[in-house]
Amino acid sequence: MSAGSLATLLVIAKEPVPGRVKTRLTPPYTPGEAAALAEAALADTLHTVLRVPARRRVLVLAGAPGPWLPPGFDVAAQRAGGLDERIAAAFGLCDRGPALLVGMDTPQLTAELVEEVGGDGHDAWFGPAADGGFWALGIAEPARAAALVRGVPMSTRDTGAIQRRRLAEAGLRVSDLPVLRDVDTAADAAEVAARCAAGSRFAATVAALARAGR
Repeated sequence: MSAGSLATLLVIAKEPVPGRVKTRLTPPYTPGEAAALAEAALADTLHTVLRVPARRRVLVLAGAPGPWLPPGFDVAAQRAGGLDERIAAAFGLCDRGPALLVGMDTPQLTAELVEEVGGDGHDAWFGPAADGGFWALGIAEPARAAALVRGVPMSTRDTGAIQRRRLAEAGLRVSDLPVLRDVDTAADAAEVAARCAAGSRFAATVAALARAGR
């Protein structure tokens, strides 16, 4: 990818508040521990995004920013509604493309993976998740995102397949990114931590909790 080929990088996330994030990690983790894992995953994701050339980086946030937010991001509040509406609204923040949206659930994300997007002749980029969802969605023309995303059922085993089919049926040339595993359960956390870069916040947090008997 040539430097600056991404106009906008979007990270859609929730503020890591105990009891509101990563609730499927409890048990075995406490709500506070689950929030600590969410914060580590979000911080790793944001710092990875900072390493990728882009004209603008936006955190699309449900909640308030905290000390985990590094400089270099605009912050926009998530719109109310289902996840499909929130994703569509996030792309609406982009005045030009290409734009890529990622979530906070894949702290194993690398800058090299993100750098596969943009400037390669494709119209869209799709990163499937192992649970049937997707971890990344890129659109060369963000103004088309609303029609491509709205109405896709979210948080089902078929979400990714339906979203990918929407892109193809719209006649877009789609580049498929590697499958990544979301962190939803304690087993996911252990597996993803093993794949994180050395020194990652998420892997360190998982290791610290393991030493504490979690």
